[in-house]
Amino acid sequence: MRINDKYKVREMAGEHVVIMQGAHGSDLTRIISLNESALYLWQSIEGRDFEVEDVAALLAEHYGIDDDIAQRDAAKWVAKLCDCGLIA
Repeated sequence: MRINDKYKVREMAGEHVVIMQGAHGSDLTRIISLNESALYLWQSIEGRDFEVEDVAALLAEHYGIDDDIAQRDAAKWVAKLCDCGLIA
């Protein structure tokens, strides 16, 4: 899977938010805000193919958490990206 290239992270009012590039991105009725962990993951996998296991490895390495917890959290994060239509 891969984050859809039409979505970019921008800083707005001190928060990191996901926006759609181009004319369709002008509708701000639905803003996706990224916390520090989500921003780290987004920046780490943006522009490349990845699997849930790759995200889990990033979490485990960066935060020093147990592999089982990292896997569970990674699966939830990827599912949320899918729910929001951010994965191509």
